[in-house]
Amino acid sequence: MHSRREGLLDGTGDGADRTTSSWGLDNVMAPVIPTKGGFFRWLRHVVWPSTSSDVAKPMRPTAYLDGLRGFAAFLVYIHHHQLWAHGTINYHQAVIFENAFGWQGHYNFSTFVIIRNFFTGGHIAVALFYVISGYVLSTKALSLLHSGDLVKLGDSLASSFFRRWFRLYIPCMMTTFIYITSWHAIGYWNFAAKAKDTYGEEVWNWYVEFKNFSFLFKEGPIWVSYNTHLWSIPLEMRGSMIIFMACLALSRATTKARLLCELVLAYYFLYIADGYYCALFMTGMLQCDLDGLARRPDGYFPRFLRRLEPYKSTIYYILFVAGLCLAGVPSATAEVKDLRANPGWYWLSYLKPQAVFDPKWFYLFFASNMIVACIPRMRWLKRFFESRFCQFLGRISFSLYLVHGPILATLGDRLYHATGYVRTIGTPEEIAELANWANAFPLPMGGPMGLELSFLAPHIILLPFTFWVADIITRTVDEPVVRFAQWMFRRTLGGAQDSKPEDPVALMRLA
Repeated sequence: MHSRREGLLDGTGDGADRTTSSWGLDNVMAPVIPTKGGFFRWLRHVVWPSTSSDVAKPMRPTAYLDGLRGFAAFLVYIHHHQLWAHGTINYHQAVIFENAFGWQGHYNFSTFVIIRNFFTGGHIAVALFYVISGYVLSTKALSLLHSGDLVKLGDSLASSFFRRWFRLYIPCMMTTFIYITSWHAIGYWNFAAKAKDTYGEEVWNWYVEFKNFSFLFKEGPIWVSYNTHLWSIPLEMRGSMIIFMACLALSRATTKARLLCELVLAYYFLYIADGYYCALFMTGMLQCDLDGLARRPDGYFPRFLRRLEPYKSTIYYILFVAGLCLAGVPSATAEVKDLRANPGWYWLSYLKPQAVFDPKWFYLFFASNMIVACIPRMRWLKRFFESRFCQFLGRISFSLYLVHGPILATLGDRLYHATGYVRTIGTPEEIAELANWANAFPLPMGGPMGLELSFLAPHIILLPFTFWVADIITRTVDEPVVRFAQWMFRRTLGGAQDSKPEDPVALMRLA
C-alpha cells in the first residue's frame, strides 16, 4: 500500500510542524533536483519509480475519501474521452450522452439510469471534489475546535490559508507551461488550442491568461485556453477560503450554533445566491463536523439523528441509490425546458430554486452529499475505495485531472482518428492537419454507444500512458509543491515560534 500523499485539491496538514530541523530548499525540492553524481538514478526514478521505496503505513480513517476522489478523477477522464471521440464525427452523439435514457427516442445502454454515471460521470465527479474538499480541509480545524484548542486552531488555519494558493495554482502553472513549450519544441499541433507564431508570443499570452486565471477575485469567465478543464480550480480556491473563514468565524460558537450556521450557510449559497460550489464545500464541512461529534461520547449530537440509528442501514442504501440516480441529471444545456424534455425529469425540474442558473448543480448538490455520507456506512463500498487501485488513483488524482486533457487533445485525437473517429467539425485547415491519421487503423464502430471497439482500443495506449504521465507529474511537481508551500510558511515564521511570547529575546527577534 502506498503511503498517504496529497491527492486532488487536498491538503489536511497545517504545515506548521515545528520539529523539522532541515530548512534547506534542496530538501524541499529533492525529487526534482538530482544530487551530484545521481542524475541517472534520478532520471530512472522519474521515469519508472521503485515500489520498494514505498513505506507501508496504517490506513487513515478517511482513506476512502482519497479513493473516492481518485475514482471521481477517473470518471472525468472517461467522460471527456467519450464526448471528444463521439463528438468528432457527430456532435449530436455527444448531446445524446448528456441526456437521459429515452430522450428523443434514443435508448442507449450508456444513458440508462445509474449506468450513465460510468460514461458521463464528470459532472458528479466535480461535485464530489468540492464536498470532499470541504470535509478534508475542515478535518483538522474541527478536531482542534472539538478539543477546545483554539491556539493550535489559529496556527492550523494560518498555515492552510497561506499554502492553499501555492497548492492549487503552481501545478496548473507548471503543467500548462510544459504543454505550450512542447508545441514549439516538437511542433505537436492540437485541436483544443491554437499555437502562436513564436514561442515568445506564446509565453506572453500564457502569462497574461494565467495571472488573470489565478486571481481569486477575478470577475467574468475563469477559463484558461491552454487547458479548459481547469475551470474548477478557481472555484476550489474560493470554496477553500470559505471553509477557512467559517472555521475561524465559528470557532467560539456553541456546538448547536455552529451546526445551525453551517446549515444556514449551505442553504444561503444554494437557494438564495447562485453559489452551488460554496454550498457543496459547506455541506462537506457539516458532514465532517457531525462525524467528529458522533465519535465523541461527551459531545453534542442532534437527537433526531440518534433516533434514526436503528434504521441507518436501510436509510443509507436508499439514499445511495437516490444519489446515483440524481447524479445522472441531464446536462446538455442549462435550460430548464431542455431538462423537462428528458423522461423522468419533468416533475423534478420544478424543485430547482430560482437562484440556480444551471439546473444540474442543484441535483448534483444532493447527489454528491448522499454519496459521500453513505460510503463509510456501507462496508463493501468503503473497502472498494480503500483498495490499492483506488488509493493509487487518489494519489495521482490531481495530476490526472491536470494532464488528461492535454493528452486527449494531442495523442488521443490522433489515435481516435486512426481507428475511425475522423473529424467533421473544424476549419478545413484543422481537418487537413490530421488527414494522414484518418482511418490509419480502422476498427468496427458498431455495438453499444460508448463501448465500440474503435473507442476502447485506443485506451490500450491512452490509459496507461495517462496514468504514467500523471504519476510523473505527481512525484516531480505535485508533491514537491506541497513541500515547497510548507517550507515557505515555515520560513515566514522566522524561527521565533518556539519561544514564549513574553520572552524579551523573542520579542526583539520578532521586531
